Amino acid sequence: MSKDLFDLSGKVALVTGGSRGLGRQMALAFAERGADIAVVSRKLDQCQAVAAEIEALGRRALPYSCHVGRWDDLATMVEAVYAHFGKIDVLVNNAGLSPLYPSLDQVTEDLFDKVIAINLKGPFRLMGLIAPRMQAAGGGTIINISSTAAMRPVPGSQPYGAAKAGLNCITGAFAHAYGPQVRVNSIMAGPFLTDISKAWDMQSFEQRAQRMAMKRGGQPEEIVGAALYFASSASSFTTGAVLPVEGGWLGGDD
Repeated sequence: MSKDLFDLSGKVALVTGGSRGLGRQMALAFAERGADIAVVSRKLDQCQAVAAEIEALGRRALPYSCHVGRWDDLATMVEAVYAHFGKIDVLVNNAGLSPLYPSLDQVTEDLFDKVIAINLKGPFRLMGLIAPRMQAAGGGTIINISSTAAMRPVPGSQPYGAAKAGLNCITGAFAHAYGPQVRVNSIMAGPFLTDISKAWDMQSFEQRAQRMAMKRGGQPEEIVGAALYFASSASSFTTGAVLPVEGGWLGGDD
């Protein structure tokens, strides 16, 4: 029963930021359950490497290089995916950018615009392009990858946190605009130990982690359960939701 509930056979998923980290894990998990995958990120060679992993699982894959923050490029990419697969059943807005900066007053306009473009403008544009076509085709599901930075306004993780708060907000808006055919949900991810974590002060993080319920950062594969839930019929009555997957990060004391 539960195997059928999470079955994605015959589905096509588009995963931005799909060449590494959480995106790669979700793309592979979807492929293992029968989906064909469009792997999108800025570096084509990395997309091709993940596409080869997907094809080794017996599924079709389309590697595609695209800058998610560029409005017009997204329309070209979406058309290429539809031309290749004929449809998109699952959209995962996973691409993200959270650069370091010395202090809030030293955030440049260029940095601010880049962060908003990748984390908010791009997902908004992709949902606007794909949700109407999903609705016309009879259904689909969209998964936005948000962050606990949207709920815990730490000075070192803004304007990223502001962009992710906006992403949570438009998740509900698109759910109402394109429901009931299209379900739109958000995974609010906590501290996962992906490539991004290599830039962290790990000593400070490990001290902070002791105040978390799980007392550790997440492994990339631990995003898979939530992603499969939202991608599949298991979540058939869930839309407009923001699901924390963060090991108790928000519940810990500052």
